[in-house]
Amino acid sequence: MTDTPTFRTNGHGGEGHGPVATGRLGARPVRDTPGDGAHVERRLGAGDDDLFIGTRDAANETDAPVRVPGVAEGKVRPVPGRVHVTWRHALAAGVTCFAVWLLLDAPTLLRSAQESPLGTRRSVAMAVLRPVADVSDALGLSHVVGGANRAIGHTGNTGSGVLQVEGPPAHAHRALPPHPPVVAPPVTGASSTTPVTGASPTTAVTAPDGLAPLGTPTPSAPLRLLVVGDSLGIDFGQPLVNDLAATDVVSAVLDGHIDTGLSRPDYFDWQTELQTDLGRYQPQAVVVFIGANDPQSFVDGGTALSYGTAAWDAAYAKRVGTFMQAARDSGARVLWVGMPPMADPVLNAKMETLNGIAQSQAALHPGVTYFASWPVLSDPQGRFAAFLPNASGNEVQIRDPDGTHIAGPGAQRLSQAALAFMGHEWGLVL
Repeated sequence: MTDTPTFRTNGHGGEGHGPVATGRLGARPVRDTPGDGAHVERRLGAGDDDLFIGTRDAANETDAPVRVPGVAEGKVRPVPGRVHVTWRHALAAGVTCFAVWLLLDAPTLLRSAQESPLGTRRSVAMAVLRPVADVSDALGLSHVVGGANRAIGHTGNTGSGVLQVEGPPAHAHRALPPHPPVVAPPVTGASSTTPVTGASPTTAVTAPDGLAPLGTPTPSAPLRLLVVGDSLGIDFGQPLVNDLAATDVVSAVLDGHIDTGLSRPDYFDWQTELQTDLGRYQPQAVVVFIGANDPQSFVDGGTALSYGTAAWDAAYAKRVGTFMQAARDSGARVLWVGMPPMADPVLNAKMETLNGIAQSQAALHPGVTYFASWPVLSDPQGRFAAFLPNASGNEVQIRDPDGTHIAGPGAQRLSQAALAFMGHEWGLVL
């Protein structure tokens, strides 16, 4: 009989224990049977630090092991080309990947948190994600994500908003140009510009904003009102459209998009969005609450403009005016809601600047009225307030823990103030 070299594993001293392999480590087990009745087994053998190579005679059940130095019992030779890492390295790599993903996707996660129902979970998520999203925006990572989305065909920012339609169904109407005020001949000794309340045929029938009053809508002819805004606009807009719809005479629509504004049309184009909304809903009144995300540098006409410069102020004022005029050209009157005070002093100062620009532009566009939210959501000294007393005198939380967004009671407080303001400025009776 001719013996053939084999590998043998002998476990803990007995035959047949452990894996069986061919002459190459890790291969499928084989049993060879030579013509003389002997068979050959290839196994990794038992030894202190050696590899056993031997043959077996099937008739005599005898082995002839040969030691090969360098391989101990129970040890497995590493497979060439495979990298072995410790669990610590794997954990570190996982944590790093998570941190990079969180930094890149923080604005999207923040939008998802903002869209969630009001409550502790939403407030905590907002408080955690807001600073990460701010860092992401400061590093320009939103541009990277936006560029990647455009590269794979995901253009535009369409999945980050809230569209809420409430109230009786509004019938389609063709948009008409703004109605001029109806002025009767003046009467000697009487004012020709007395307010609409208590007006007589001898007085000018105008609301304080200079247009014909909206009057009293009915369920069959409801007032069509559109609310547009950023994340603060959503905070405020949700209770506003609910309060309006509760009258059963207003068809109210909220179109809100988180982390948007007029500064970055490359990220979200509000001018185009407004035109779409005006054509779709044909509102008689538009409420705008935009600005919290706008104090940032942007490109205008191919020129990069830095926030805080006179050129930036002029370009931004032009954008605000264009937005106002687009709504007015559709025949709707406009209520522009100013930003509230902020907990962060730097952001607070920026909001004051933007409010001044919006108020100045409103004065240049007849039919546009500026409504200051600052005194509604501030303490008696005009400073940021996280808590204010409600109608019953109890302290309630009016701002989210991030010091920026508006909590439920604060949003309801602002909604009621805006409704009273619209009733006065527009001659609206609900």
